[in-house]
Amino acid sequence: MATKSISDGSFQQDVLQSSGLTLVDFWAEWCGPCRALGPKLEEISTELSEQVSISKINIDENPETPAKYQVRGIPTMILFKDGEMVDTLVGNQTKDAIIQTINKYL
Repeated sequence: MATKSISDGSFQQDVLQSSGLTLVDFWAEWCGPCRALGPKLEEISTELSEQVSISKINIDENPETPAKYQVRGIPTMILFKDGEMVDTLVGNQTKDAIIQTINKYL
């Protein structure tokens, strides 16, 4: 399953009301590290499709959600479990570091 684009409008349903793990990537088109992170998230989304869903939210098009979760720099990934925020990763992390963080909550 590929990563899913979400918005301020769909965040409640796509993340907060979902069961299981959801990793939300806060990104922007102009952000180099965000673009570098994208392929890693696609790979993780495919490899761990049974364990976690990965969503991306463009902070330029959707300013409310990043403000609500105090996203100060991008890329920022926030991991939610059953709609509750459980962990945060900031910066262009390695694929292994992202998977380790996800595995802590499986």
